[in-house]
Amino acid sequence: MQNTKREKIKLLILFLTGGCCVLLSGLVLLNSHILEASESNITSASTIYTSSYQDEVEEELENKKNKGNYTEDNMLIIENPYGTNTLSLYVYFTSKEAVSVSYEISVQDTSIPNFEGKPASESDYSTKHEFQVIGLLPEQKNTITFTLEKENGTKKTYSYTHKMGSLLGKEEVQLENTKASQTKDYVTDGLYVILGNDSEEKDFMYYYDNAGVIRGEVPLIGYRSHRLLFQDGLMYYSISTNKMAAVNTLGKVEKVYDTGQYNLHHDYVFDDDGNLLVLATDTEKNTVEDQIIKIDTKTGEVSHVLDLEDCFKSYKEQCVSEDDEEMDWMHINTIQWLGNGQVLLSSRETSTIIFIDDLYENPQVKYMIGEESFWENTEYKDLLLEKDESSQSFSNTGGQHSITYVKDDTLDAGEYYLYMFNNNFGKSSTNPSYDWNHIDGIETSATVDDGSKASYFYKYKVDENNNNTYTLVQSFEVPFSPYVSSVQEYDGNLIIDSGMKGVFGEYDADGNLIQQFKMKLSDQYIYRVYKYTFTDFYFSE
Repeated sequence: MQNTKREKIKLLILFLTGGCCVLLSGLVLLNSHILEASESNITSASTIYTSSYQDEVEEELENKKNKGNYTEDNMLIIENPYGTNTLSLYVYFTSKEAVSVSYEISVQDTSIPNFEGKPASESDYSTKHEFQVIGLLPEQKNTITFTLEKENGTKKTYSYTHKMGSLLGKEEVQLENTKASQTKDYVTDGLYVILGNDSEEKDFMYYYDNAGVIRGEVPLIGYRSHRLLFQDGLMYYSISTNKMAAVNTLGKVEKVYDTGQYNLHHDYVFDDDGNLLVLATDTEKNTVEDQIIKIDTKTGEVSHVLDLEDCFKSYKEQCVSEDDEEMDWMHINTIQWLGNGQVLLSSRETSTIIFIDDLYENPQVKYMIGEESFWENTEYKDLLLEKDESSQSFSNTGGQHSITYVKDDTLDAGEYYLYMFNNNFGKSSTNPSYDWNHIDGIETSATVDDGSKASYFYKYKVDENNNNTYTLVQSFEVPFSPYVSSVQEYDGNLIIDSGMKGVFGEYDADGNLIQQFKMKLSDQYIYRVYKYTFTDFYFSE
């Protein structure tokens, strides 16, 4: 395999004899499409995310499997045949007895920790084994040690060495660690997934481990991925401005959805029926980032659900566009599905959180959370919940991102938690007459270099009962980022990305920073960073 990625995809047949690994020199090129898809990211991604490409690869794999006798001593191992993760291997073999397979990846560089995985398909004992190995390192000789365990607990290991080529992109293999975790600190299991590093360069989604070492590179057609969703053994993510993909555990693209005249942006979520609700822009209108569409995940049918103008007509009429550009008067950046036709939306342009009821039949704004002075001279001021400052005074958010709804069993009916990245940055390009200095302590300059500014982790308790209030129950400073960024409660910790600073970190539940990484920004920012265990997808517990 050459270090310049990637002259050809090779079928690698592993023979293990007497504990030694022998790699046959016979290498087979699958087909010309794979060669073409490897030589440029634009061609690669646009070709990879097609049914014709994926079906052709699957047919080649099936032919190979049927013609060979692949066992523990003679595994079929193929580097990234489906093209959806450049740091992965496809593995197939049968075993004489029912076993469960796990693997560990190591390299000669002792500063890089080993990477372990147990494929989701290997949660039970079986004689047939087909799975994807993720986590290999580029430009390294990777030793993959497979452990085959019987039901009685006896184990046998098989080792295989695979030299990976270079990355397709220019991302870092090892991120700079600006704060290292101490041994007493608890760092959660899983992979940090970088969802967008906007640039004019090639577009990817990246996986990094707890040491900041790259373990996955997922090519995109363009734009960025916004979120990973999992349903029925498939992983859903956006691959361009108007396409989404559903990929199985082997890396095969099972479905591609085209949103037609709608460009997706920022976020998507499943509804109660497993359909995708997607934040969108209607390219046939002169406004942007103010629509919601639905994708039927079974049929691929795209339907329009909501135009925010229908709920905020009089407010939109007083907005202005900048330099004759399409008007970004709401800029919805998050959607949360609450069930029963109810959603929460985050509007960056108005620094307001909006509760929509009866989304599919008769969408109505039930209430909003935001700065009273912003809505003071509008017909929507009575929709605002009251800020409860009986325990402490607090400022409202400025341009918040990644709002997350949490229904806690300890709360009464009609109560919930809502946490978010409070950018603490006030700007409304389409409502320039509003003075954001009404919000105490808010920043109005997007400069991030001087270190004197702060964004915040915010967590509200919302009471929809007679009080109709929201109160701040937790907050702490995080590195300032006027735009983008994300927060995620994860296994008792908090994952926080300050996008325009190019840093993300893991914090404990009290807001103490455990560890932090810094990325080299290829352009402006990191969009979102979430952590996933890939339970029931890549890995089993």
